[in-house]
Amino acid sequence: MKMCFSVVLLIFMLFVKVSYAGNPDYYRKAAEQGDAEAQYNLGQLYYEGQGVEQDYRAAIKWINKAAEQGYARAEHNLGNMYRKGEGVEQDYRKAVEWYRKAAEQGYPRAEHNLGTMYREGDGVELNYRKAIEWYRKAAEQGYARAEYGLGWMYRKGQGVEQDYKKAVEWYRKAAEQGHAEAQYSLGLMYFLGDGMEQDYKKAAEWYRKAAEQGYARAEYNLGGMYFSGQGVKQDYEKAVEWYRKAAEQGYARAEYNLGGMYFSGQGVKQDYEKAVGWYRKAAEQGYARAQFNLGTMYREGDGVELNYRKAMEWYRKAAEQGYARAEYGLGWMYRKGQGVEQDYRKAVEWFRRAAE
Repeated sequence: MKMCFSVVLLIFMLFVKVSYAGNPDYYRKAAEQGDAEAQYNLGQLYYEGQGVEQDYRAAIKWINKAAEQGYARAEHNLGNMYRKGEGVEQDYRKAVEWYRKAAEQGYPRAEHNLGTMYREGDGVELNYRKAIEWYRKAAEQGYARAEYGLGWMYRKGQGVEQDYKKAVEWYRKAAEQGHAEAQYSLGLMYFLGDGMEQDYKKAAEWYRKAAEQGYARAEYNLGGMYFSGQGVKQDYEKAVEWYRKAAEQGYARAEYNLGGMYFSGQGVKQDYEKAVGWYRKAAEQGYARAQFNLGTMYREGDGVELNYRKAMEWYRKAAEQGYARAEYGLGWMYRKGQGVEQDYRKAVEWFRRAAE
C-alpha cells in the first residue's frame, strides 16, 4: 500500500513539474533569488516565447545571470546568441569566449560549437587541429553532430591526414543516432566506394534514412538512384517523387532534374511549361545546366514563346560559369544572328571556349 501511494505521489509531482515548466512564474521567484538553473530556464522561456512573449533581450538578461554563475548550458546558449546576434550585437569573439567556458566544463554541445568556430575561423584564427581536438572531446561523449564533424574532417583531410575509413567510422556513429547529414554522407561513401567496398544498395538505404527526415540532398540522391536503377529497382515515378521533395525545398539540382523529367515525360506526363517552371527555379539560383536548358527552351519556343534575346540572356549566364554547352550555344547564336547582331568573330570566340 505504501509503495502504491509513493508511486502515485511521484506521478503527481512529475505532473505538477511538467505543468509548470512552461510557466515563467514557476521559475521567476527562484531566479530572482539567484538560482542559476531557474535563471537559465526563465531565459529559455523568453527565448522560445513559451508562456511569455518572445523577447531576446529578456532571454539574454536571465541566461547571462546563469552563465556568470558558471552554469554550462547557459554559457553555451549565451554563446549561441552572440554568434547569431539574438538580443545582442553579433560578436563571434564573445561567442567563442562563452563556448569555451562551457566546453571547459565538458559540455558536448559547446565543445562541438567551439570546434566549428575554429574550423570556420569565426572569432578565432582558423585552426583545423583545434577544431579536431574539440570535436573529438564532444564525439567521445557520443554527441552526434561532433561525430559527424570528425567524419567530415577525416574525409577532407583537415587537421588530420585524410582517412576515408575513419571518416566512415565516425559518420556511422552519428548516422546510427539518426543524424541526417551523417546518414547522407555514409550513403555517399557507400555510393563512391570511399573507405569501403562500393555498395549501391547500402547507399540507397542510408540515403533513404536521411531523405525520410527531409534532408534535401539525400532526397535528390535517392531520386537519382531510382532514376538510374542503382541499388533499387529503376522507377521513374519514384525518382520524380523524391526529386520533387528536394525541389520543393529549393534544392537547385533537384529542380533541374524535375524539369528534365517533365521535359522528357519520364515518370510524369510530358509538360514543357512545367519543365520551364522548374528549370527557371534552378536557373535563378545560378545553376548553369538549368540556365542553359532554359535558354534552349526560349530558343526552341518549347513551353514558352520563342524569344532569341532571352535565349541569349540565359546562355550567357551559363557560359560565364564556363559551361561548355552554353558557350557553344552562344557561338551558334552569334553565327546565326539570333537574338544578337550576326558576328562571326564572337561566334569563333565562344566556339573556341567550348572546344577548349
